[in-house]
Amino acid sequence: MANGGPWGGGGNRGGNGGGGDDRRPEDRRPPRRPGEGPQIPEIDRIVSRGREQLRVLMGGRNGAPPPGRGDGPRMTRGTLGLIGLGAVALWLFVSVYQVDQSEQSVELFLGSYSNTAGPGLNFAPWPFVTYDVVNTTTERNEAIGASAAGAAAEDDAGLMLTTDANIVNIGFQVVWNVSDPAKLLFNISDPELTVRAVSESVMREIIAASNLSPILNRDRGIIADTARDRIQTTLDAYDSGINIVRVNLAQAEPPAEVVDAFRAVQAAEQQRDTLERQADAYANRVLAESRGQAAQILEGAEAYRAQTVNDAEGQASRFSAVLDAYRSAEDVTRERIYLETMERVLGDVDKIVLDPTVAGGEGGQGVVPFLPLDQLMRGPAAPAGNA
Repeated sequence: MANGGPWGGGGNRGGNGGGGDDRRPEDRRPPRRPGEGPQIPEIDRIVSRGREQLRVLMGGRNGAPPPGRGDGPRMTRGTLGLIGLGAVALWLFVSVYQVDQSEQSVELFLGSYSNTAGPGLNFAPWPFVTYDVVNTTTERNEAIGASAAGAAAEDDAGLMLTTDANIVNIGFQVVWNVSDPAKLLFNISDPELTVRAVSESVMREIIAASNLSPILNRDRGIIADTARDRIQTTLDAYDSGINIVRVNLAQAEPPAEVVDAFRAVQAAEQQRDTLERQADAYANRVLAESRGQAAQILEGAEAYRAQTVNDAEGQASRFSAVLDAYRSAEDVTRERIYLETMERVLGDVDKIVLDPTVAGGEGGQGVVPFLPLDQLMRGPAAPAGNA
């Protein structure tokens, strides 16, 4: 019987003797020292197996550790390389990002603005460079007033006062997008609220300078264009990086509480305008006729004046010519003047001239009187009562 100690078979360790020691390395234990308590072999085997598997994972071989190394885990070059590659891959994954066609990115170097990147793959080395991606092409809509989509009926944001002391209910939409993402991120804390506040303020200013009738009828397009320009000017003064695309004026009408009275006033104003246009047309017609008559009278007076002046000048010239002729030949001129005067005076008078020597002696006794029937027939007809 061999003396193997407390566990038995101890005389064959180390290959001395026949058969050898066929136990696993983790089961080979030195003999207990005096005073030590008994150990549980299962716990020792579990600990040994865990240590062996850890050694294999850390680059060791299945078995005893290499000479000169301890029993703990060790770091090899391959392990360090894998860890480095993983860290680099993770850093690249965090640093490389994609920007869509409708977006732009704002890069910050240590919290300060560095660059604005366009669409495509971009590189921002983390943690020194961070980025914010902003959509710059999508149109955003801010609806103001009771006619806005989803706005409550009692919303009074669209109630505005005109310059003629009337209240009008305005509903409009402001369509905008981002023109400069860096200015938007650094200068504006709430873009939607800013656009809404500026738009409402500008619209109130425009309505306060306009009368009610043009707002409801012909000036809707002008009001929308003016509002867009003034809103854009105000936002540019804020350096906001916001672009106003358009302003849609959806509603312009009096409040519901006074709509009936407003319609009556509108009808009266239209009738007044009609009467004023008719009066203007009559006034224009009468004025044109009066001006025509006045021009005609003036032209007649001018013609009479010219005729009178020319006649007077002609008579004066004739008198001067007769005077010259009289001075040269007084008798002949006197006789001629006498004959011309008598011709002018007696030219239109019905007369009969009797020569006493021809008519039968003194007093014209040889003339037979007759009744002038032709003159009686040419004379005015006698009244019927006196026939």
